[in-house]
Order: sequence, then structure tokens, then C-alpha cells
Amino acid sequence: MKLYSYFRSSAAYRVRIALNLKGVAYETVPVHLLKGGGQQLSENYLQLNPNGLVPTLSDGDWSVGQSMAILEYLEETHPEPALLPADAKGRARVRAIAQTIACDIHPLDNLRVLRYLKHQLNISEDDINTWYRHWVELGLTAIEAMLAGHPDTGRYCHGSQPTLADLCLVPQVANARRYHCSLDAMPNIVRIDAACAELAAFQQAAPASQPDYEA
Repeated sequence: MKLYSYFRSSAAYRVRIALNLKGVAYETVPVHLLKGGGQQLSENYLQLNPNGLVPTLSDGDWSVGQSMAILEYLEETHPEPALLPADAKGRARVRAIAQTIACDIHPLDNLRVLRYLKHQLNISEDDINTWYRHWVELGLTAIEAMLAGHPDTGRYCHGSQPTLADLCLVPQVANARRYHCSLDAMPNIVRIDAACAELAAFQQAAPASQPDYEA
């Protein structure tokens, strides 16, 4: 398999964690989102992924974009270890946490949105950072409420092993810290992030461990 990835992309980060947890061998193909106006907008890449986004996963001569679709594909083709609980209610809860990040937080703070605010709407850097922190803190506050006191919250978001929820949470927390979002009122999120950080699959997927990492 090939994963078209950018070291700082939280969406690509999710997929890297899944590939590592499932022990799937893959080649990283770096796609720099800033150099030359963005390599994801090149003609060759757009033929692979018309959305012009990362990640893209190629499995032989077949490719798919969208991180959540990729995660579901990996879950179906490489079912062990499972990233979704066995019961329907558990699966729904895990997906709800994951999609709060992937559907509610991430689209508002995606790089192309931030660049549009800056270059097309002439929003100042300080105001863009305020925008970013607002939506991240709002979404993570909701997730903290979903975790706090819930009987299925364990060492990880759901139980005693990582699920899709953790795969989405950890990259979002990394971005939250990069933008100096406040996590003071989110003890469950901080605790779960720390638990994930102890696992090799998460360590190897981190931005600083990627071949295209830039300090």
C-alpha cells in the first residue's frame, strides 16, 4: 500500500495510526501542502484524488481519499485488531466521537479554510488563530462531556483498547496544543491522549516521526 501523506495533516495522522496498529506495511509518499502552491493541487495528484486533499490510500491500482473512508476500508480488509466495538451501540458511540472531530471540528480548521481566511478575506493572523481556537475548544469541550462519567470510557475513549475515536482524538489534540488551545477543563481528553502516546503505533505515526517532517 501507499499512503499519500503530509506530516502535519491530522487526517493523514489518523490513517498512519490505523496502519500501524493493524500492522499493515505501507510506503509513505509525501505531499507537501505548502511548497509550490501545494503539491496536492498538481495535475498528477488531482488525477489520483480530485478533492486535492490528503490523505489518499493506494492499494494496488485502486485508490481512495477521505480519512474516514480509508479507516473503514482498513477495518473491513484488516479486521484485527478491531477499531470498532463488537456491539452496535458501542460502534455508534465511537463513530459519534470520531465524527465530532472529523465532521464538526476539522472542516472549519482545515488548512485550505485558514488560507482562504488569510489570503481572500484578508483576516489577520491573530484573528485566524482566535477562529481556530474557538472551534477546536468548542468541539473538544463536547467530546470531554461525551467521555466524562460514561460507563464505556476506559483507558481509551471506549474501553481498554484504541478505537477510531482515539485515532481521531490524538491528532486533534496535537493540533490544539500547536495552536495553544486550552485543555485545562478536559482531564479525560488529556489522560486518554497520554495513554495513546505510550503505544508504539501512535509514536510512529506522530508528525516528528515522518520522513517529510519539518521542525
